[in-house]
Amino acid sequence: MSEFASVLRAWRDRVSPADVGMPAGSGRRTAGLRREELAALAGVSVDYIVRLEQGRATHPSPQLLGALALALRLSEDERDHLYRVAGIAPPSRSVVPQHITPGVQRIVDRLGDVPIAVFSATHDILLWNPLWAALTGDPSRYVGIDRNLVWRHFTSGHGGIEYDAVHEEEFASDLAADLRTAVGRYPQDGALAQLVSKLRARSPEFERRWSEARVAEHRSSRKTITHTPAGPITVDCDVLTVPGGDLRIVVYTATPGSADEAKLDLLRVTGLQALTTAPAEPVASAPGRPVAEA
Repeated sequence: MSEFASVLRAWRDRVSPADVGMPAGSGRRTAGLRREELAALAGVSVDYIVRLEQGRATHPSPQLLGALALALRLSEDERDHLYRVAGIAPPSRSVVPQHITPGVQRIVDRLGDVPIAVFSATHDILLWNPLWAALTGDPSRYVGIDRNLVWRHFTSGHGGIEYDAVHEEEFASDLAADLRTAVGRYPQDGALAQLVSKLRARSPEFERRWSEARVAEHRSSRKTITHTPAGPITVDCDVLTVPGGDLRIVVYTATPGSADEAKLDLLRVTGLQALTTAPAEPVASAPGRPVAEA
């Protein structure tokens, strides 16, 4: 058995269904994940997982390795080992990190009573909980560059989200400044350089803000999510930075005892399903998967 097949099987065996939010079910012969459960988490066929573990499938893509690392809750060292034994260089430390550590994953798992998502240092959405998707729309509907919050904000606006004048100005300014901070931190990241180039060519507003050469990190804002099944919900947004991994944990909270908190409680129950009762006022359908404003 190859080293890749060996570690893949060993790491699958140590992850319980409860660790990844799956029911344990009955008739299990092992406490670890079944192949079909890992396949579902990684977005591949069960047959492909079988072939990987038997050493019959070679040259898995970097995208698949990243998905396996996330599904198996690998540490950064374990992730790098998985890449190496698959014959692929691990992600460079000179590019923007996107690896979700087990600790960050547990934070998202445990904070199910608030909308929470994880973004990279360049505001690519990487992970979110069900309440985040229920509030903002399912982020999985976005692919490619559209998974980047800065790109969507400056090229498509922020439909379904309202700010007061002060917070709207601060948010747009912070996004451009945050991206410039990332450029200084990861000057060899080609994808980041390409993102900035496309934004400057596409958005005059971004170009204006970029020319100000402001350097900062977005920390907080206040906004109203207008397109939800429960009606408009005003939330405070706080951004927490993960030391070492340079990830952004974005958390939405509502004022305790407020109508907004009650609406969030309702969304937590209904999830992504539309409410069976009509809202008090018409609610437009949400645009465009998760769309998320941090």
